[in-house]
Amino acid sequence: MRRVTYAMGVSLDGYIVGPDGDFDWTEPDEEVFRFWIDETREVGVHLLGRRLYETMLYWETADQDPSLDAASLEWISVWNPLPKVVFSSTLSAVQGNARLASGGLAEEIGRLRAAPGGGDIAIGGATLASEAAALDLIDEYRMVVHPVLVGSGIPFFPRHGRRVDLELLETRTFSSKVVHLRYRVTRRPVRPPGPPATGGGVRAEPG
Repeated sequence: MRRVTYAMGVSLDGYIVGPDGDFDWTEPDEEVFRFWIDETREVGVHLLGRRLYETMLYWETADQDPSLDAASLEWISVWNPLPKVVFSSTLSAVQGNARLASGGLAEEIGRLRAAPGGGDIAIGGATLASEAAALDLIDEYRMVVHPVLVGSGIPFFPRHGRRVDLELLETRTFSSKVVHLRYRVTRRPVRPPGPPATGGGVRAEPG
């Protein structure tokens, strides 16, 4: 079954965007940028909310910029053809290799899991990820942790108040001291209910 993954750059105190909407501290150096390109090659479809979709629209025409370096052009060659599903209640049309979601998040993910084809189902954006987490749809959390404290902002982890057990699968420290952490969600098996208690081993009288 295709995995649902949630990956973003994050501050050490757990935010993807700072209190003023600033996220320039997530700008990758060459090594981290190469990592993101390779990660995106493993994605089969990307799910985005409106805000992230509009942020990423830059790349749809960025290849017209003659000043772009080779790494940026390689990113464009990976990102632009990638199928995308955009969740929005305000957009009526989207550009590039994208479509508007035709159903709810659980319905869309269910269809994508069942459809032929490989690659991860990647979720981008904290709002969409929070909804997916509340529905227990995320299989892996992947963080690229930057050595900065921003104090407040948009948190990486959803605040839904539900316990989630994780298994560490991979770590990597880059030369810039940025750290990649990859965790798998471990779901505890649901145990069938036991026999009704009768209290201290005393046989219950028939009612």
